[in-house]
Amino acid sequence: MIPAATRYERASDLDHALELLAEPDAKVIAGGQSLIPVMKLRIARPSVVVDISRLELRGVEVRDDELHIGPLTTWSELLDSEMLDRPALAAIAECARGIGDLQVRNLGTIGGSVVHADPASDMPAVLLALGARLELRSPGGERTVTVADVLLGPFMTALAPQELVTDVVVPLPAKGSGSAYAAVEHPASGFALAGAAALTTPASETVALTGVGSTPFVLPEGDQGEAIAAAEIFGDRFASDEYRRELATVVAQRALVTARERAKEDA
Repeated sequence: MIPAATRYERASDLDHALELLAEPDAKVIAGGQSLIPVMKLRIARPSVVVDISRLELRGVEVRDDELHIGPLTTWSELLDSEMLDRPALAAIAECARGIGDLQVRNLGTIGGSVVHADPASDMPAVLLALGARLELRSPGGERTVTVADVLLGPFMTALAPQELVTDVVVPLPAKGSGSAYAAVEHPASGFALAGAAALTTPASETVALTGVGSTPFVLPEGDQGEAIAAAEIFGDRFASDEYRRELATVVAQRALVTARERAKEDA
């Protein structure tokens, strides 16, 4: 399909982008891998598309015991980053490697994926397991919100209309930690029917699921099997809730086993 008529503006800097977003029904575009498809279906009909792809909001670096990922960093750039070549952060590159195809990985961005809030999106589960937070900027100032608090529901976030992600921050896990991501994908779309990210540290284990509920979520501490059995899992024409619950159990165990093995490498 062809998108509805809209206006295109390229932001010269962050302040200019926020100014352009003051227009009602304005939408941000970075890589366009999430927005363009819904515009083609006319689910989204923005009055203006604000291109932020040239802003200085990309890159991966470690500062003050935290990993900082610019929201415009593409999946391919994540795969090329030496900063992620450590067992505790292995889930990030492992997840990015399986997203879309080569074209999608060259254009799609980590920030765009998170704020699109697709219930079957892979990377939000990884960021949830790693305890990540987002740095946000609006005309009113800056604020910090955890990824868990940003994701409100299917394609719904806590971001205000004139608010942009300026940084994705991941606390560096303690030495002796490992992380992993595992998923069973729909054979046609490539989206997760069930995906799980796991983080194993010397003190605890965290598992987050995606593709099985209205939004990715972290399982309560304790027995993972019991937690999945008690979780609210939805079904659809692609997979029943019973099947998704079984898949969630399988991928959670796979992710945990791999994370534990990687944690031993970091000991």
